[in-house]
Order: sequence, then C-alpha cells, then structure tokens
Amino acid sequence: MPSWIPRPLSTAIRTAIRTLDCFLDAIPHRRRNLRHLPRRHCTISFTDADDDDDDDLLFQILNSPKPLPPSSTPPVSATDSVAAAPLDLDQHDYLRLMKALSLSGNVHGVLRVLRRMKQTDCHPNVQCYTIVMKALVSAGRATDAEKMFDEMLGSGVSPDLLAYTLLVKIYSCHLGKFDEAYEVMTWMARCGCEPDVVTYSTLVQGLCSAGRVDEAWDVLHRMLDRRCAPNLHTYTPILEAYCSQGRMKEARKLMESMRATGCQPDTITYNVLIQGLCKAGNFDEAERVIEESNLNGWIPDAITYSTYIVGLCRMGKTEEALRLLGAMLEKGLKPTTVDLNILLDCLGQESDFWKSKQLLENCSELGFEVDIVSYNTVMSRLCDMGKLFSVLKVFADLLKKGIEPDTQSFNILIATLCRAGKFRLAEIVFRSKAFVADIVTCNIMIHEFYEAGKVKELGFLFADMDMGKIAPDIITYNTLVDCLCRKGKIFEAINFVRSVEGGYPPVPVAHLTYWLIRSGNNGEVLRLIEEMSGRGMVLDGQIFDLLIKAFCRKGCCNSTDISKVCLILNKMLGIG
Repeated sequence: MPSWIPRPLSTAIRTAIRTLDCFLDAIPHRRRNLRHLPRRHCTISFTDADDDDDDDLLFQILNSPKPLPPSSTPPVSATDSVAAAPLDLDQHDYLRLMKALSLSGNVHGVLRVLRRMKQTDCHPNVQCYTIVMKALVSAGRATDAEKMFDEMLGSGVSPDLLAYTLLVKIYSCHLGKFDEAYEVMTWMARCGCEPDVVTYSTLVQGLCSAGRVDEAWDVLHRMLDRRCAPNLHTYTPILEAYCSQGRMKEARKLMESMRATGCQPDTITYNVLIQGLCKAGNFDEAERVIEESNLNGWIPDAITYSTYIVGLCRMGKTEEALRLLGAMLEKGLKPTTVDLNILLDCLGQESDFWKSKQLLENCSELGFEVDIVSYNTVMSRLCDMGKLFSVLKVFADLLKKGIEPDTQSFNILIATLCRAGKFRLAEIVFRSKAFVADIVTCNIMIHEFYEAGKVKELGFLFADMDMGKIAPDIITYNTLVDCLCRKGKIFEAINFVRSVEGGYPPVPVAHLTYWLIRSGNNGEVLRLIEEMSGRGMVLDGQIFDLLIKAFCRKGCCNSTDISKVCLILNKMLGIG
C-alpha cells in the first residue's frame, strides 16, 4: 500500500483503495487544476475542519497520476514520468469509493466525493445520490437527505425505485411526515415507477413505529387490492405493534391473514407473538404455540425460549422459568447473558438466593456466558440478605475467573462489610486504588456509618468531598438529613439544609419537614416555610406529600391536633 495512506484509516476505505489497481504503484501526487471546469455546489453543509485528513486523502486518491502498464520496454526517464497523464475516474470508481466511505460511517467523505464528481465531467447518477442519502440518514441527518433528493431532481437525474423507497423511509421512519410519504407513493405510480413490497413495507414500519397500526393495516389492504403480495417484513411490524398494545385478538387475526395469503410465519414472527402473549400473562397459550411448532412448520430457537423465560421471570414464576431453562438445555440451546441476568435477578427477588448463587456457580459447566452484571446481581441479593461470607465468596470467584469488577461490585462489597460491622475493612477498600469511588459509594458509607454511630470516622470521606474529588448529589443530602434526624440531631439537620449551596433544596427540605413533624417540632416547620417564602421560593409538591404522610403517621388527623395540620398547610398555601 502507498506510504502516503494514513494507518488509522478505516478498514473499509483501505480495502476500497486496494481494489483500485491504479493506486497500487502510485507515484508522488499532484492536484489537478479544476478551475476551468464549471462548479456545481452541493447544498448539504459539512465542516471541513472535522475531516481535514480525509479531505487530503481524497485529493490524493482522486488526483493521483495513473501508473503506466507493465511492459518489457526500458524504463522511461524522470522527465517522462513527471509528464504522466492524470487519472480519470469513471462512475464505477466513484461509486465504489462512496460505498466504502458510507459503510465506514464517514458521511463527510461521501459528500466530498460527490463534490469532486460535480467538479469533473463525471456527473453523479441516481446510484450516487442514493448512496449519499443513505449515508446522511445513517448519520441522523434525515432532513439533509431530503434536501439531497431535491438536489438530485434539480440536477436532472431521474429517481429510480430504490431512491423513491428511500425517500418514503425518510418521511415515514425518520421525519414522521406521513402525508408526504403517501404523496411520494402516488407520484411514483404516476411516473410509471410502481411501489413494490419493500416500499409498502417501509411505510408500514414507519406507521407502526408511530403507533398508527390501524393505518398500517389499511396500507396492507391497499397492497392486496393492487396485487402486491405482502411478505414477512410487511406483517411483522404490524404484529409487533398489536402485541405491544396488548391487542392479542388482532394479533391472532393477523397471523391467520398471513397464512391465508400464503405468507407462512417464521420463527421471528412467532417469537414476536410469544413475547406479546407473555406480556399479556397468557402463558398457557404461549406454551401451546411452542408445543404446536412442528405442526405449524417452524422451529423454536434460543430467542423463543429466552423470551418465554423472561416473561415468566417478570411475573415471578421462577419455578416455571427454571423448568423451561432445563428444556432449553435439552435442545442444545443457551440463553443470552442478558436473559440469564434477568433470571438470576428474579431468583434473588423471590428469596431463592441460594438457587441464584448455585446457578451462577454452574454457568461454566453449562457453557453459559456470564459478565460482571451477573455477579453484581447475585452479590446484591446476598448483600440484602446479610450474607457476608457468601458475598465475599462470589467476589473472590469472579476474580478467579478473570472478570474485572466494576464500581458497583465494590459498592456492594463495601455495603456488605459495613452491615457486617467491618467498618475498618470498608474504609480500606474505599481508600484502595482498585477502583474509582463514585457518589453512590459515598452515600452508602455515609448511611452505614451514621446508622452505626460512627460519624467521626467519616472524616476521610468528607475530606475527599471537600476537595472536590466527589461531588455530592441529592441522595447525599437526603441521606445526611435522614441520618441526623434519626439520631435526634434535628437542629444540626436544619442548619445543614440552610447551608447547602443554593439553599433549601426541595427534596432534602421535604425529608426535613417529615422528621420535624414526626418529632413534634411544628414551630420549626412554620419557621422553615417562612424562610423559604421570604426568599421567593416555591414549595415543592414532594414537601406536601411527605408532610401529609408525617401528619398521618403521627395520628394528627384523628385528634385535636388537626388544627395544627390546617395551620401549617394554610401557611404553605399562602392562606391566612
């Protein structure tokens, strides 16, 4: 490969360059003088500064002199080499380069190639414009892709079926302009370019994604009226929409319509149906659909069973989920790591943490792929159950298997150590360089140390926060308020809320008022409300919620203290 091609270049572009034989033996390049050619500007803007290296590369590719073909004649002189004719690329060369740039996600490069084409006698054709439009859509620039279509028309290039279909996709799937999408399809028919099944399926996909499933059904009927046979790509988005909306009756009707039109549902279609049945809690029918798979000509795959298992887990049916996992393994299928994590989490929530731990330990033997989320899920449940030894064992196990723990792993470990009274070990882990502590780590330690009455031992933590290494969040403030109030340090909590940067954050204030009412300090609540009103602050709805909850828990609403409740609420509402 020529030495001037930069090494970081993406594989797709490097491959494209290698395929152009004329560049294999490139000699020092020079730019062609293009000023004498008429210049037609591209209406799509891009930033040159973003791709200066790519711009230089394109100049080198597009303006390299053509190497002489091999021959048996003596080498030409240096003078003759300098006079070598510059390279003239045809549309095929430009198309290949544009496709390579588009596949690598370099939309700026694609636009530059288009601009170079317009500066030469090799004018872009419909395929060139279509590639540019696709690149713009992939880059999230659907509006620019629409403008590119208009530019193509302005250049006298007639769209083909693919270009029209892409425009329908832009309008229906990206811009939500369905009226324009319908107009394009009408325009196509008038121009003698009849929409095909891909065009209709694209419109159906856009309508279903926008929740306009009934309208998509009408498009399906229009296809049948025009003798355009729908395929699986047409039916599946409608089925997904019905299932997501819980309209299982319509979903079954659609499946019958598919068979009637000769479009046999495949495994993907049935997976969508099973997901809808599980979401609706209709597990008996989901089981029946799987059992009748042989009769209906489809084979359940790993996604089929994983979808069913996840549905059972979310409904708390762990025993059925484990049974189905066994049936899945008997067929030589394995769940994905994500589905396995959901099952582990479900087992933990059902207090079957031993089954969860046992399943995790057997994953290697079963050939399951696990990740750090799998271990964190199990450790979190064991931590909630106060199983210190089990958490340490699982933590050691993940290290032995070469899985790198993340910050959440260490947070679970620190919480477990604190709840087991191992505060010194928790501090050692926090101070270690094995991980980067975050604000969640700090909140855990503040809560656990305060609960254990070890406030003075938190100096190291507050020092890091004061130095700006870790910025406190709203949960930090809430935790401090709750901990201070639980220890009876009401006035310290009040002063803390007043001292927070910005003053009186709504959620900590709501927590503070809750504890003030619970402790009978109604006067402090009124004083706090007056201070906030004096600053022009609006009382947050959460303050009302927790205040009313505190009154109810204290029993004020069923006693003579109801007058105090009314006084405080009227003060908060600005009445009286």
